[in-house]
Amino acid sequence: MIRLTRLTETSLIVHWFTESQGLIKTVAKGARRPKSHFAGQLDLFFGGEITLTRSRHSDLHTLREVAIRQWRGGLRRNYTTTLLAAYFCQLLEMAVEPEHPLPELHDLLKRALDHLETAEPSLRILEHFEKELARLLGVFLDSSHVEVLLRDLLGTLPANRVELIERLSPRDAFLSSGAKNCE
Repeated sequence: MIRLTRLTETSLIVHWFTESQGLIKTVAKGARRPKSHFAGQLDLFFGGEITLTRSRHSDLHTLREVAIRQWRGGLRRNYTTTLLAAYFCQLLEMAVEPEHPLPELHDLLKRALDHLETAEPSLRILEHFEKELARLLGVFLDSSHVEVLLRDLLGTLPANRVELIERLSPRDAFLSSGAKNCE
């Protein structure tokens, strides 16, 4: 699950990135009710199996069942980890067409979230994800310009990238570690 949006007082719009169907949007009717059968099943970065009823008139389908297989609780251990995981999801959502399966991009996101669940967030992880995404989208030329290539392709990058770069900057980590002046 890559995004949750409130639809009504009791319902949510849930965006999923699936291996077989790509980016899917579903409505979880009644999900915000206290006794909903979706209680505890819908949160960012969860992975599992879904059952839905396809809409004949729009790209918003009805979510019927969810079976969570991966909770990924480690992605909530600190704000920077959550921010980086959200960045991966936002960037991928910008790069794909709805309901167009791209198994290699699904695999990239799954591997990134699984890795980040136990690893500390870093600039290296962010840059690796961007490089792999650019390569899979067919625009990778050299690693020093991946940000520019993705921005040119997508028109923009998620706004939280600036904050992530500041938080993950090696210079800041070096200074905060109590480094002394050296010759």
